[in-house]
Formats: sequence, C-alpha cells, structure tokens
Amino acid sequence: QVRLVESGGGLVQPGGSLRLSCAAAGVNFKLATMDWYRQATGNERELVATIRSDGRKEYVEAVKGRFDISRDNARTMVYLQMNNLKPEDTAVYFCHVYWRQTHFWGKGTTVTVSS
Repeated sequence: QVRLVESGGGLVQPGGSLRLSCAAAGVNFKLATMDWYRQATGNERELVATIRSDGRKEYVEAVKGRFDISRDNARTMVYLQMNNLKPEDTAVYFCHVYWRQTHFWGKGTTVTVSS
C-alpha cells in the first residue's frame, strides 16, 4: 500500500526558510518520480517541484532559485527546501507520486508565510 507522509510545515516570516519532508512507502522509491504540489485557499492545486529517478529536477517558475527538491533513496524520503519565502507561498503542500497508473497523495502540511 502506497503511503506518503509530509512534515515540516509551520509559520514563518517573509524571507525565512522551511524544509518539508515526505516519507514514502509502498513504491519502488528509486524508480519513482516524486513531486511536491501546493494548494492555497481558493486556488487549484499546482505542481511546485519534481525530482525524477535520475535526479533531474523541475520547478514552477514562481519558485525557481528559491526552492530545492531533493531525495534520499536509502531512506525513501523526498525533501523541499524553501528559502526566501513569500506570503504567496502560503499553502498546504502535498507530496505526490504517480505509481502503477494511480495518483497518490499525502495529507499535506501547512506552510504559512506571514509577519
């Protein structure tokens, strides 16, 4: 059974940093493409960052140069380092994997950027 559990959200001031973590189980992790999505209140869920099995990374334009996605295959973990956070980054952040023709999501972790 695929399971994704996010952690690391919280309240941070503008310009601050947070590191989100996602623990994955039930997939052949080293072969999986892992993603972080976010959903702000009243908005649709949007893709933020992707890391492929070969380590290639992709980002939405709004976070390029500020966020870094990484993975630890031995621990089956994926991370999102978020720097220089802005109020518009406030959202629930979700870990995602598409595995065996099915989308799997964690329950999310809330990030609030406010002074």
